Amino acid sequence: MRDHPRGETIPQPELWTGRARNRVQWLPALGGAACLALGIELAVDAGATSGTAPLIMSVVGCIAAGLLILFGTLAFVHVAVKVDKDCLEVRCGHIGLPRRRIPLSSVVGADFAPQVTPRQWGGWGYRWRPEQGTAVIVRRGEGVVLRLGDGHTFTITVDNAEAAVRIIRDHLRPSTPGALR
Repeated sequence: MRDHPRGETIPQPELWTGRARNRVQWLPALGGAACLALGIELAVDAGATSGTAPLIMSVVGCIAAGLLILFGTLAFVHVAVKVDKDCLEVRCGHIGLPRRRIPLSSVVGADFAPQVTPRQWGGWGYRWRPEQGTAVIVRRGEGVVLRLGDGHTFTITVDNAEAAVRIIRDHLRPSTPGALR
C-alpha cells in the first residue's frame, strides 16, 4: 500500500502471481466427507440396541475424523503465490489459510528448484524439516526456494516458478548481503 497525495491508500500492483493445484487431494477429502456423513448417519439412526456412551463416542469420532480429514486436505488442494515489490505472499486452499507473508527485505536469495517432491518433505501440506526448512507442498514439480536472512529456507511448489525467481531476484534490496542479481 502507498499513500495518495489526498491521503487515500492505493493498493500496490502485483508483479507476479502463480498457482499450483493438486487434484489428487480431492480423494482424501471425499473420504473425510464420508466419515462425516457416517457420523451424522449414526447420530440420526441411533438404535436402542447400543449403549449411549459407545454411540456418542462413535458419532463424535466419525465427525471429528471427517472434519480433520476434510479440512486438512482441502486446505492444500491449491496454493496461490503473489509477489509485489515488498513481499511474497502464499495462500493455501479456498479460504487462503494457512497464509504466509515474507518481506523481500528478509530474503537473501531465490532459487529455482526443477523437481520438488512430497517425499522430500514427508508429504503434502505445510511442512517443516529441521535440516531443510519450511515448505508448502501441494504437488510434485517445480518450485521456488527462498533463502532467508535468518538462515532458514522456504520452499513453495508453484507453476512457472522460474519466472517467480527472476522477479524476486530483480526486487531484492541491493543492500541485502548475498543477494543474487
